[in-house]
Amino acid sequence: MEAVASVLRSEGVDTVFGIPGAAILPLYAALQHSGIKHLTVRHEEGGTHSADGWARATGKVGVSIGTSGPAGTNMITGLYTALADSIPIICITGQAARSKLHQEAFQAVDIVEIAKPVTKWAVQLKEPAQAPWVFREAFRIARSGRPGPVLIDLPIDVQRGTCLYDAAIDAPLPIDVPQPRPEPVAAAVDMLLEAQRPMILAGGGVIVGEAWDELRELAEHLQVPVQVTLMGKGAFPEDHALFAGMAGIQTSTRWGNAAFLESDLVLAIGARFGDRHTGDLETYRRGRQFIHVDIEPTQIGKVFEPDLGIVGHAKPTLAALTEQAKKVAPVAAAGEWPARVAELRGTLLRRDDFDDIPIKPPRVYREINEAFGPDTTFVTAIGLYQIWSGQFQQTFKPRHYLVCGQAGPLGWEIPAAIGVKCAYPDRKVVAVVGDYSFQFLMEEIAVAAQYKIPFVIVMVNNEYLGLIRQAELPYDMNYAVDLHYGEGGIDHVKLMEAFGCPARRVEDPADLADALSWATLESEAAQLPVLVEVMVEREANAAMGPSLDAVKEFEPVPELLEAGERG
Repeated sequence: MEAVASVLRSEGVDTVFGIPGAAILPLYAALQHSGIKHLTVRHEEGGTHSADGWARATGKVGVSIGTSGPAGTNMITGLYTALADSIPIICITGQAARSKLHQEAFQAVDIVEIAKPVTKWAVQLKEPAQAPWVFREAFRIARSGRPGPVLIDLPIDVQRGTCLYDAAIDAPLPIDVPQPRPEPVAAAVDMLLEAQRPMILAGGGVIVGEAWDELRELAEHLQVPVQVTLMGKGAFPEDHALFAGMAGIQTSTRWGNAAFLESDLVLAIGARFGDRHTGDLETYRRGRQFIHVDIEPTQIGKVFEPDLGIVGHAKPTLAALTEQAKKVAPVAAAGEWPARVAELRGTLLRRDDFDDIPIKPPRVYREINEAFGPDTTFVTAIGLYQIWSGQFQQTFKPRHYLVCGQAGPLGWEIPAAIGVKCAYPDRKVVAVVGDYSFQFLMEEIAVAAQYKIPFVIVMVNNEYLGLIRQAELPYDMNYAVDLHYGEGGIDHVKLMEAFGCPARRVEDPADLADALSWATLESEAAQLPVLVEVMVEREANAAMGPSLDAVKEFEPVPELLEAGERG
């Protein structure tokens, strides 16, 4: 286990999240003198999400630790979340002795078989001599290709063993960076130059591959507008003249949908074409060609067949596209197409200036945008508040907008925010949460309080299972979604105070700016998480209703109005 701790350090791990237990104590004995900081979480799922947030913020491999039995099964949601969003984490579990695994020993569960569907690799250490090498391979697998999670199961007798290991002559295994072939790169540039209204779609792979500089250089050379997916938010600055918004059926901008529907070619880089982005594939594909770049070969053609597929890491592929573009074409002047995108941006905005009481959700995000600068890292999870966040929140830098996009586990944001703040103690971190999601892992507030981890929590509270209620409307039902507690129910302000943390409730939009300013100052002064609970209108729906009408009239292109009304 001392060799394992040495490997963790050399792989760039300075913080781990976990809960000690009898079956994992030899590893903890090695960690206590390793120089690696350990945070004792309150739930193993919370530990995985903290490691996830740490990994998303740093680009390195996050680590979560638990003992045997239910500790491992509690980690499954976190492993699934990391797999779905291509996040490299390693979960380490303790296990009963090898001789007891077939005897139904206490807390002896076959966690490897349970974890296989939600990991890139799940393995049980069989011999002490394997320890440093299995861990080296785990880090390599987690970071290679499309990144993702690994689980390593450690029987207690293996942990107690010894191995020959010299850290002075060991190092991380090399990571393969697939280079694109020149022929499809040249073909892609030709298609971009021939198109009248080309668009670049930056997915999460651009951020995972740290290819945002190459993306910007290509876009500026060719003067091609750039859209982002939800996972790609931050890959391209949203105040850039070529930013073209976000298309989708939920987390989208209206002008982004309009621009997408007017495009005739889409260069998608590191994007999965997830169903919440594409919506109806016939509408999404009709009238435009697609070039799909991905590091994972089997991802190309999985959702629909592109006109051109390119296998390659986002960073060298974008660099190769730019090099080829510079060979065959001079720097482009801003033309009619970027001007048209700018026109749509100025005409198809959603309102966010409401003064209504109860507070309309768009106003909350307007105040968030004004209160926090471009260096703030935002963390958000799933539900209506994620949709409003995607529609209204502004992002200017990569790894500064973190969201559990595909799996969408409730409760993700608080532990993830803890992970981000551990990675960057001097960075301002804001978790945007819903009332229901907050309650899933609210015990992790105790972790932030214990270790003096300051961040701001903005709770958008409509006292409903809002997104589920919205989905129930076509069924003419309103069943089992009411979270209106009334007398004797959960008071989130008092709950935070029970953890020793400040909190404040806001019911008037005029008080929002002051409350957010107070929370920022109070959090840093007290070195604690601080909650601002915002009570919003209970009937608010995302991507529909009068509060989301366009502020100006526009001339729709064919099918635009219908698609816009669908969100």
